[in-house]
Amino acid sequence: MKTILFKNLSAAAFTLLTFLANSQTTAMNFSGVDCNGNNVDLFSDLDADKAVMLIFYMPNCGSCPPVATKMQTMANNINSTHPGLVKAYAFPYQNSTTCAYSASWVTNNNLPLFQAMDSGAAQVAYYGGFGMPTVVLLGGNNHDVLFVTQDFNTSDTTTMRDLILTNFTAGLPEQNLVQNFSAYPNPASDLVNLSFEALQGAEFIMQLTDLSGKTVLSFEKEKLNKGLIEKQIDLTGLPVGTYLLNLQMNETLITEKIHVVR
Repeated sequence: MKTILFKNLSAAAFTLLTFLANSQTTAMNFSGVDCNGNNVDLFSDLDADKAVMLIFYMPNCGSCPPVATKMQTMANNINSTHPGLVKAYAFPYQNSTTCAYSASWVTNNNLPLFQAMDSGAAQVAYYGGFGMPTVVLLGGNNHDVLFVTQDFNTSDTTTMRDLILTNFTAGLPEQNLVQNFSAYPNPASDLVNLSFEALQGAEFIMQLTDLSGKTVLSFEKEKLNKGLIEKQIDLTGLPVGTYLLNLQMNETLITEKIHVVR
């Protein structure tokens, strides 16, 4: 059984194709900390225009990890060009599975994109699932349920990919408000300097993510004026490694790899 919600961007309207009786069209929030102690808040993710994938699994379910792997591969391909756009959470289908088990399920199945959660009974019931795995795709500041299935097949990754690209990336490259972008020094050990020219005044959003798409540094949204812009990022608290700097001004998205060394 599947529910798919397609969004018509030009008309700001929605067409709901319903194959699942009494399905939900808006997300159920969850917040707090995940099983690795990281803060989570679903509605904050959605309000930040993230696409969020949920998988509900049963312990010892042999078909669940391969589905999660396919979802992760699809999302990683999107995140490679639109860093941090897709987030993912893994829930056990019931409340008796411990956080330690959930964290090990993610780790042992090599699913670093998924944040491990526990106590998924209320969530999976809300989305109408007890067939495992149950897969849900959420997105938008209206907290829309875009896709639900309890009968996952490979073509569903294509459906989910197309929903994400249609709803969240349409038009991003069409209007470039940033020119002459540079980040230096790179590699950097403590501070990295940013310099670019803004072709018009616009809202400015910046974040630094790791290669899995997890945000490691975020910055307050601000309004920048037209002209030369110079910023500085303090990297001293970050482990050595490669990160993705994601800078957005209105519809323009700039991504730069930042290498942290010591």
